[in-house]
Amino acid sequence: MRSIERDTSGSMVGRVAAVFDAFTADDDALGVSEIARRTGLAKSTVSRIVQELVDHQFLERGGSGVRLGLRLFELGESATRPRDLRRIATASMSDLRAAVNHTIHLAVLERSEVVYIEILPARGTPPLPSRIGGRMPAAATAVGKALLAWCDPAVVEEVIDAGLTATGPNTITDPARLRRELSRVRAKGIAYEREESAAGVTCAAAAIRGAGGEPVAALSAAGWVGNLDARRVGPAVQTATLAVSRLIARRPGIHF
Repeated sequence: MRSIERDTSGSMVGRVAAVFDAFTADDDALGVSEIARRTGLAKSTVSRIVQELVDHQFLERGGSGVRLGLRLFELGESATRPRDLRRIATASMSDLRAAVNHTIHLAVLERSEVVYIEILPARGTPPLPSRIGGRMPAAATAVGKALLAWCDPAVVEEVIDAGLTATGPNTITDPARLRRELSRVRAKGIAYEREESAAGVTCAAAAIRGAGGEPVAALSAAGWVGNLDARRVGPAVQTATLAVSRLIARRPGIHF
């Protein structure tokens, strides 16, 4: 489970965010006691927040507890940046999946994490642990390294200061090694991962860049070790990101 690092002692918004963060992709429903345990909030506080979120349809009751509600999905679908990026990138993602027959991810950088905003699963292959809306430490993923390589150095230092969390057997946790890796990504234009985000996962990624060269998102082709040759599919991923970057450049009214 992704650890919750929010300051839950402050504002109500922070506490509500902590309650939402308590849910993972593997959870059908959570009880108040479990949410309190995961967030560190008092059970009485969680009970009050949960009831208000149920009243407003952000959570719904089911099974032995509560689960994320329909209103959250509706708000997520109306978010401008993911919607615009998905619309622009979908055709290139589909072409890339057809070319390499591996799962294609579209992700954006948010602070020290990447958020997956679209995933096209490969046909006939075992599913990966990633999910739309899911988050991972940026430094532990190929998409994250592809984005960080083109970020302002201050952004990279903020990621390092936030802590390099090991999520897989080969996660880079040494700051100096991460800086060298990002330098290699800038030189080659492609980021690679082999069991850094999770055991058994490998992928190749490249950044989608705006008209000014800034990284706005990243695409990756991902699969299981032994089934995907990341070095072979890397150039195809890079070609797809260049195509999406050109489409973005033709739409100056879109802001990322």
